[in-house]
Amino acid sequence: MTADTTNDISTRLPGSPIADAVPSSRGRRDLGLGRLYARRFLRNRLAVAGVVILALLVLFGAMGGLFTSHAYTDVDFTALTQPPSAQHWFGTNQGGNDIYACAVHGLQRSLTIAVSVSVLTIVVAAVIGSGAAYFGGRVEQVTLAVIHFLLIVPSFLILALVSHRLAGDWRVLIVVLTVFGWMSTARVIWSVSTSLRERDYVTAAEFMGVGPLRIILRHIIPNLGSLLIVNLTLGVVATVLSETALSFLGFGVQTPDVSLGTMLADGASTVTSAPWLFAFPAGLVVLLTVSMTFIGDGLRDALDPTSVTGSAGGRR
Repeated sequence: MTADTTNDISTRLPGSPIADAVPSSRGRRDLGLGRLYARRFLRNRLAVAGVVILALLVLFGAMGGLFTSHAYTDVDFTALTQPPSAQHWFGTNQGGNDIYACAVHGLQRSLTIAVSVSVLTIVVAAVIGSGAAYFGGRVEQVTLAVIHFLLIVPSFLILALVSHRLAGDWRVLIVVLTVFGWMSTARVIWSVSTSLRERDYVTAAEFMGVGPLRIILRHIIPNLGSLLIVNLTLGVVATVLSETALSFLGFGVQTPDVSLGTMLADGASTVTSAPWLFAFPAGLVVLLTVSMTFIGDGLRDALDPTSVTGSAGGRR
């Protein structure tokens, strides 16, 4: 064995002085890919606009309460259904609640529910979908049968009934939306993972005696990163719309708590007589969904090498 070969092997051994001194080629490659993805994302003006809008919405939800002396539970009996004014920037509702304070709290609640459900849904879908693809056989057949059955079940009706019986607690709503929201994503992940289970690094891990759970978590799911990121982003949009619809129909968040959906429900009957009750929460919902959609499209184009938009941006 030559000295060059020995040095090359020593650089690959973890913990060796040479390995610690020489940067990992994989690390450099990952850093280069990260920069490429960032450049492609930043070339998408709509995606950048989505990030800016989302950041402003998050700041409004987190710090908007610092700019008012009213809380969403405060009642001003001297100002019932009053239009926007210097005292109540977004006006008041029929009960004398400040709409600005309600909008801040409602955005916080809707964002909390949407992000939590989206993250939990992606985690459940990734584990179940990739697990079914890896194990194959009977496990795969049973898992797909359950997924297909749940996909044809009227989930929105079940969501409404379950959340209504559980008193509309937003924490329970997160669990319910997660339980009935992972199936379609899991099926997409399964279809992609069926090709990943045949890759050489999975076979090598099996020969080395690595357990199935570790292979799924360390070798299959990380290679679904771009798919998971895009679905996570777009899942926030779907959750916001679901939570808004459920709360609008009276099956989601319940008073005295407030969400954007409950505010829309309160303002729906007064669109012509008191439009500010509906306009402000509707505007926040539109901004939130549009910003997340722009971000999701930008991430998809940046992470997908076959994307027309991303390829065109890469050639410029």
